[in-house]
Amino acid sequence: MEKPIENYWQIRLRNLKEALEENNFQVFMAQDLGEARKIVLDEILPQSGAKSVSWGGSMTLVSSGLIEAVKAKPGLEVIDTFDKTISREEVMERRRQSLLVDLFITGTNAVTETGKLVNLDMIGNRVGAITFGPRNVVILLGRNKIVPDLEDAMLRIKDYVAPTNAMRLEMKTPCVKTSYCEECKSPERICNSWAITEKSFPKGRIKVVLINENVGI
Repeated sequence: MEKPIENYWQIRLRNLKEALEENNFQVFMAQDLGEARKIVLDEILPQSGAKSVSWGGSMTLVSSGLIEAVKAKPGLEVIDTFDKTISREEVMERRRQSLLVDLFITGTNAVTETGKLVNLDMIGNRVGAITFGPRNVVILLGRNKIVPDLEDAMLRIKDYVAPTNAMRLEMKTPCVKTSYCEECKSPERICNSWAITEKSFPKGRIKVVLINENVGI
């Protein structure tokens, strides 16, 4: 067989697409981040009729260049919740406002082979938006986020995603030094709110863009 690795991932992603669609998610396939960005800008955004957009913390989203592209869209209200020129109080207020936008874009910490999204937040604005509020939600999902089941999803998040993000954000938590979760009581703990999204409700509200490359944390 030629290109076995490519074939492997095509099969894995096709199976995941079917599982997600069975759970009422709308699914798009992208070969790389560039194609994922194009799908959001040229297909999802126009079809949604969105007049307002915001996003949640996601390294995949940052790497995609979507934030800059969305900001450049004329006639679109953009609620930037990561503006470093404003106060912490204003940031929090914008995060509350972002829960009522037409389109919310973010990533996911893990996805099971049965099509369930699993996420863990510090503040809860990201998992809150995924669960309820924005009319439409877009999840950018790299193939490296795929795990067999919920147990593996939570293990991936607690033993890899959370410590890595704590390091990236320079938090004062034990996992920054040890590289693994110690169920800490640190005031800067980023592991506070879990969300397991088994199905999209209403059907198609959550749109998943599967990306055939390793992206994000």
